[in-house]
Amino acid sequence: MADGVSERVQRLASRDRFMHMLGAELVDSNEGQARVRARVGEHHLNFNGTCHGGFLFSLADCSFGLASNSHGTLAAGIDAHISYATPARVGDVLVASAEEETRSQRLATYRIRVTREKDQRVIATFTGTVFRTEEVHE
Repeated sequence: MADGVSERVQRLASRDRFMHMLGAELVDSNEGQARVRARVGEHHLNFNGTCHGGFLFSLADCSFGLASNSHGTLAAGIDAHISYATPARVGDVLVASAEEETRSQRLATYRIRVTREKDQRVIATFTGTVFRTEEVHE
């Protein structure tokens, strides 16, 4: 993109050690949007043998963080909520798609859908709010 949004988000993703630890990768991005993907592994399972809610929250949070910081200034999460819809299992490839819904001078809200890649089934939905600063990303 001419304005460098994709490059900026790629740089942010490359510096996110937790995202890499999860096995998540940036799929694509645009201003106010980001999609990340990860495959559910054995180490992502809870005691019921399904994907741990903490993994789903973390995957959604990665796309939320990248989308909210895509504008070039630091945005810090101040509120988040997740609802779980369908269990995910080992081998499922999950995609977390974040999209900006509202943005004011200091606040912005995002909706994130975590879906199973093969059938687009909704696994979880996540909403988040950020405080927008004037601090520019390096």
